[in-house]
Amino acid sequence: MSHTINHLKKLRLQRSELAVPGSSPEMIDKAANSAADFVFLDIEDAVAPPDKERARKNIIQALNDIDWRAKGKTVSVRINGLDTHYMYRDVVDVMEQAGDRLDTILVPKVGVPADLYMVEAMVNQIEMAKGFKTSVGLEALIETALGMANVEAIAATPGRLEAMHFGVADYAASNKARTVNIGGLNPDYPGDQWHFALSRMTVACRAYGLRAIDGPFGDFSDPEGYKAAARRAAALGIEGKWAIHPSQIALANDVFSPPEKEVTRARRILEVLKEAEALGKGAAALDGKMIDAASERMARNVLVVNEAIERAGQTLSANGPHAAQ
Repeated sequence: MSHTINHLKKLRLQRSELAVPGSSPEMIDKAANSAADFVFLDIEDAVAPPDKERARKNIIQALNDIDWRAKGKTVSVRINGLDTHYMYRDVVDVMEQAGDRLDTILVPKVGVPADLYMVEAMVNQIEMAKGFKTSVGLEALIETALGMANVEAIAATPGRLEAMHFGVADYAASNKARTVNIGGLNPDYPGDQWHFALSRMTVACRAYGLRAIDGPFGDFSDPEGYKAAARRAAALGIEGKWAIHPSQIALANDVFSPPEKEVTRARRILEVLKEAEALGKGAAALDGKMIDAASERMARNVLVVNEAIERAGQTLSANGPHAAQ
């Protein structure tokens, strides 16, 4: 193991992330009572230019009126890009009026580390000026060729950065890639054309202690296609996926939750290795397979996620039976 170790910056349960346009108060209310782990209120692509100011006001009101944490939700706001004239008002208004009610800001189309530096500087100043005791995290949306070319440097950005997301739609457009469905597979490609990008982003995240999240799957009438995409992402180490429709929430929660059989085996691995250690052995056998220190690390990853899911369930139970309807 290298002497340089970047531990996970912030553990958050993020199996499912529901995207909600800020222009729809009804959808925001439904999102707060959904089963999603994470909700991002959108002022960017899901909101038409004439509606952005109203969407921003709706989001500020929703952050202040809804007790998101009591409902077991982590809540984020996707601001507009740094290349627009909307971005600065998004950060200033949301942070000044509801910054102590917000968990993270999702920064779209991050291309270079300086993009995050600008947002972080604004957030720092507003929190100090307002005297907030809370600290808002940043998440970077990697969805351009420039962002992917610089993904390792972006991941290494010090400060508030907690996670990176793969924005497949804009990424496809940026690369002039031919695609038949947002996040789906092109039958002309021999395999998964998003594999390289997802893998590269995930490696960068793990190297620098960030959460890795997959983005949207556009055809919400195809649950099997969504689950297949989610399973491919999970196999790479990604821990959650966007839901652009409420029907996708349960699919994501299912795929990114370790099965009980896997949890049981993880606990057994720790027990067997502890027994082996007591005998002066560094490795052992379980069900006819060799296990060692690497097996222990993988087992602990499973148990950390399972414990986070159990804690989330306890929070919902403590706040009433209607909290996750």
